[in-house]
Amino acid sequence: MHHIERGAGRKLLLVHGLGGSWRSWTPILDTLGAQRTVIAIDLPGHGASPTEADSGAFNGLVRSVEHHITAHNLSGIDIVGSSMGARIALELARRGGVGNVVALDPGGFWRGWERGFFRTTIGLSGRLLRAIRPALPLLSRNAASRTALLAQLSARPWALAPELVATELTGLSLTLTFDALVDDLATGPEQLGPAAASTGRVVIGWGRKDRLCLPRQATRAIAAFPSAQLHWFKKSGHFPAWDMPAETVEMILSATR
Repeated sequence: MHHIERGAGRKLLLVHGLGGSWRSWTPILDTLGAQRTVIAIDLPGHGASPTEADSGAFNGLVRSVEHHITAHNLSGIDIVGSSMGARIALELARRGGVGNVVALDPGGFWRGWERGFFRTTIGLSGRLLRAIRPALPLLSRNAASRTALLAQLSARPWALAPELVATELTGLSLTLTFDALVDDLATGPEQLGPAAASTGRVVIGWGRKDRLCLPRQATRAIAAFPSAQLHWFKKSGHFPAWDMPAETVEMILSATR
């Protein structure tokens, strides 16, 4: 997988969400790199990483990340994930082989109507962004259109950097496995917790204003990972690294210290 490496110190692996890339971490990358060696990957089919045969399924992406960890001698590395990447981080914590884990607004804990809500809303977003892809750089420069396009994912979309918004939305529209992953995530089993206590610390962060992975799902995540600590981002939507970057960095450094 394509990846970038920044900073110095103990290694920290960053795993982005559905439709994202290593650039999803731009608001906190340099600040984290001041204290840690940050390795941010592009999942297969995302960013600069080519699609693999099983990249349209959650378990296929987990396999790819496990292979990357093994191939680069990163066993025991601390890992931070966001959204789908947060669920990948939790699955790796369940299986063992990684160190401390920070999961920011993980998917995989929806039930009943929440599954259809996720599938419909994020699926429609994907189709819309593909249809208006040529206009995304221009739309991203306008606060009103940023708000309309990212209202489900950010508590303050109008305040986000236009460059970040354009990169994220364009990347999502170009992710060939997007629809397959939405279907797999929406219809697959709920995320399981570990059979025994994790060897590292697990901290689950959740935005109080998350309109994709609803805050009510946090209680299920803690039920699956009873030894985990829950951290609420009071003024954040689905991506704390975007809405509350300073608090996100502080929480990550504290959780992985």
